[in-house]
Amino acid sequence: MDIVNIVRFLLSFVVVIGLLGGLAWVLRRYGTGRITTAGGKGRLGVVEVSIVDAKRRLVLIKRDDVEHLLLLSPTNEMIVETGIHANGDGSGFADQLAAATTATDPTNRSEPNL
Repeated sequence: MDIVNIVRFLLSFVVVIGLLGGLAWVLRRYGTGRITTAGGKGRLGVVEVSIVDAKRRLVLIKRDDVEHLLLLSPTNEMIVETGIHANGDGSGFADQLAAATTATDPTNRSEPNL
């Protein structure tokens, strides 16, 4: 073997390992973040996954018609919000906010002024 073949082999090996490492990094960093269930026929499913940082992820799971927001990390799991009613139009949060605002508004009175 001559020195040119050895150098060519080493350079090719480094390039292939670099490409594999770069592809693994891109897939891990910029993955789709969505997990689908098998046909959506079960009662439990993962709706969406959002990457917070390198070690933590926000996961929105759905059980029947209720969604739960979880914060997952390698060391622990935490429930961020539970009992979110799953609406297809996304108006659930706006309706809850409007109801909470009118309930705490002191100028909103249900009794007539006499």
